[in-house]
Amino acid sequence: MGLAVEKKRPSAAAPLPANDASGLTGVGQQSLLRFITCGSVDDGKSTLIGRMLYEAGAVFDDQLSALDSDSKKFGTQGAAPDFALLVDGLSAEREQGITIDVAYRYFATEKRSFIVADTPGHEQYTRNMATGASTADLAIILIDARKGLLPQTRRHSFIVSLVGVRHVVVAVNKMDLVGYDEAVFQRIAADYREAVKSLGFASVHFIPVSARDGENVMRPSKAMPWHDGPALLPFLETVAVAEAARGEDGFALPVQWVNRPDLDFRGYAGTPVRGRIRVGDPVTVLPSGRQSKVARVIGAAGDTSNAAAGQAVTLTLTEEIDISRGDLLVATDAPLPVRRELKAKLLWTGERAMLEGGQFALKLGTQAVNATVETLHHSIDIEGFKPVPAQSLLMNGIGLATLRFDRPLVALPYDDSRELGGFILFDRISNETVAFGFVAAEARPGRDEPLPEEGALGRARQAAIRLVGRRGTPERRLWWSTVSWRVLSTAGLFAAAFALTGRADLSGALALGDIALRPSLRALHAHLWRKHPSATLRDGAGI
Repeated sequence: MGLAVEKKRPSAAAPLPANDASGLTGVGQQSLLRFITCGSVDDGKSTLIGRMLYEAGAVFDDQLSALDSDSKKFGTQGAAPDFALLVDGLSAEREQGITIDVAYRYFATEKRSFIVADTPGHEQYTRNMATGASTADLAIILIDARKGLLPQTRRHSFIVSLVGVRHVVVAVNKMDLVGYDEAVFQRIAADYREAVKSLGFASVHFIPVSARDGENVMRPSKAMPWHDGPALLPFLETVAVAEAARGEDGFALPVQWVNRPDLDFRGYAGTPVRGRIRVGDPVTVLPSGRQSKVARVIGAAGDTSNAAAGQAVTLTLTEEIDISRGDLLVATDAPLPVRRELKAKLLWTGERAMLEGGQFALKLGTQAVNATVETLHHSIDIEGFKPVPAQSLLMNGIGLATLRFDRPLVALPYDDSRELGGFILFDRISNETVAFGFVAAEARPGRDEPLPEEGALGRARQAAIRLVGRRGTPERRLWWSTVSWRVLSTAGLFAAAFALTGRADLSGALALGDIALRPSLRALHAHLWRKHPSATLRDGAGI
């Protein structure tokens, strides 16, 4: 028995255009909208995307024939077509009836082009959902009308806000199973508004749908005359999702590759993540702090006078400087912070719990460093999105932590720059990705010293850092900060010991022993117990 649907041929759609730098205003032109579907397991995400592809005419006749056969073998809708099979292609997905990996689909209507990511709802695959959300402009969060808000609905909403998506459409699905009851829809909408009021979404729209039957997907549903808004796909065709304008100030280019084809050419290739660069502009290499000027800007078509963020280029400099992958070229008049410690929000995806003292590898753009979890400040209660004390982060846990690095890292708050504020942590042995990280807003540009520490000892250390190292390169300032604190702490220990004993030799030996032994004790303490070192075990801290 064939599909009980009319077979449609794809509409003649123009090729997918690049994003307009001015933003996605979309009305009356072929703009591009990237969106995801997310929510709890079995809320109908794959079915909704399959139905949208069909309604938009993006399913070929041979695909419909294959869907007819697959629905009989794997479908969950009886004799009716199971549109989820259009996007759930893995054998494990079809056997279990769940989405596991992120599936991207491309389609277009007369008004707009779309890239949609179908993301899994199962808790075990939350990392895949976060990956799909990281490039989205808008999120469709599905809610089963029978079940209302579930923990995974709240978790996905928080992750969407965490990665910077500011526009949400809540599709209350399976309205046919609750008799298209308006009261059910209004109750879920009110519950969701209350739940996410602290997440900072710019817009939240609510649309009741039945993805299986196509009600309110392509055209308004006669079964829900009480809904006076547009259907889902027409809404997506016209929704304005403005992209933040990239300013001309603060040029930054992470070096991806050193182009050295012969003895007469050395270029530094990459894609600028902010600002604009012109021939003759002064630039600073981070983290070394060395300075030079741009000699040539080479784009895809050859030499050009300037380049802006998003354009892949190769730069040559007037001086021969040691630069490699992971370094950054930035505007000299707009330096970026070079840090050895920062606070970050972490979405923990590792199967083993995260503990203070854990050591991992960190990748931020082209930069790679080793990172230690110094302090776990709190985790996030997924029910109310409130911070709660925590000793560890379990899988899918979200928390705020302080990380310390073995070498300098250039980073900005994620709210200021996705490219320089988002990173991953992975296990150095297994290469398993264990966390997605987002630099917290405390990491302000121009602040190179470590974050404030608690207590009188921490305040004294910060005062010492502010007292010295105001000039020179970021690397030199960090070096002066460490050396100055060691000198001051040693002098303080010597003075205290001399005041108690009156013996200079004993006091000097105690001070030197402090410098020599404290780093070793600190490393041993972190290795054996994987706990945050106490204040008395800080490197060179004194008593």
